[in-house]
Amino acid sequence: MCSLEHLKIDLKGMKEAVMTSEYDLGDEFFGALDGSQLEHGALHVSVSIRKMTGFFELQFHTEGAVTISCDRCLDDMEQPIVADNTLVVKLGDTYSDEDDTVTIDENEGILDMSWFIYEFIMLAIPIKHVHAPGKCNSAMTQKLEELSGAVRSGEEEVKEIDPRWEALVKLKVKSEE
Repeated sequence: MCSLEHLKIDLKGMKEAVMTSEYDLGDEFFGALDGSQLEHGALHVSVSIRKMTGFFELQFHTEGAVTISCDRCLDDMEQPIVADNTLVVKLGDTYSDEDDTVTIDENEGILDMSWFIYEFIMLAIPIKHVHAPGKCNSAMTQKLEELSGAVRSGEEEVKEIDPRWEALVKLKVKSEE
């Protein structure tokens, strides 16, 4: 099991005005997160932290790939990830998370970046993820076409009508006349 301790930053003890850290994250990272939907990936994350008056600005740059299942054939596919994200952190009385501003306890002063990095990765994954044309599992694609309820005839696609609804279609045609 991977420890996420290296992704915790002591903002209160930060001496420099700008600090840069780099992390290589793999399968261990996703396994160590509770509730992670991703299990496999190889990513490089660069974090630049600027200490400003009253807050900290964190710039995240993430590059790499994660393994997700294709929406069409359900086989695993590699999804490239490139993301640039910004997070503003303030020190305050209690923890709060609003939009892109996070307030952490001033007495503690430690920010755990692991879940924020995970969220940035998840946001970089497109809503629809499918293989490139022709790369899907051919057996699954064929089965999907068979079970879709469509009968192909030449270039046109003719859909079979459920006999229970056929009477309603006739009524619709009569009302349009």
